[in-house]
Amino acid sequence: MATLAAMWIKICGITSADAVAAAAEANVDAIGFVFAPSPRQVTPGQAAQLAALAPPGILRIAVAQHPLQMKVDEICRILKPDYFQTDVEDLRELKIPAHIKVLPVVRFGRKTPNPLPGRMLFEGPSSGIGELADWGRAAELARQTQVILAGGLSPLNVAEAIQAVRPFGVDVSSGVEQEPGVKDPKKIHEFVRAARVAAAQLESDS
Repeated sequence: MATLAAMWIKICGITSADAVAAAAEANVDAIGFVFAPSPRQVTPGQAAQLAALAPPGILRIAVAQHPLQMKVDEICRILKPDYFQTDVEDLRELKIPAHIKVLPVVRFGRKTPNPLPGRMLFEGPSSGIGELADWGRAAELARQTQVILAGGLSPLNVAEAIQAVRPFGVDVSSGVEQEPGVKDPKKIHEFVRAARVAAAQLESDS
């Protein structure tokens, strides 16, 4: 069964205890809490309460976009995330505590950093609106570094995306929702199952 666990999976935009429970039952690798303006936006206090419901093995990821240093400090102090995720350009200016790892977001259509980060999230120009990233460009980057593919993924297309890109991981938000900001536990399970099966298929084909 080791091959089924090979695909790193993150459910982003967690706003409820039900979503945390579904993600934990599906045995995902990470859950994301959004602090940027969005239907999924939570406060650091809300995120900390939800994060406390997740089992220890699941990574807690703070998700921001162009945050002020003061906001970063507040999130890190209250949530105590395992990772801080924001656009790669933001990380040049921000100070993230040394014990918290960073997950740089590289967006299609923007300049790709050189050298590439050891692990990065690749998505379209905007977040949280179901916009597909460029899978061709993602596949090129995935041959050079650990790429977590985000943007427009759903239970219906994640297998195709994994086949096309061969990423290190996949990240979903709006694709597993009943309505903006409200996760659908059934879709979370379907997404994870489809991603694991696709990863196992790749493994057996190689």
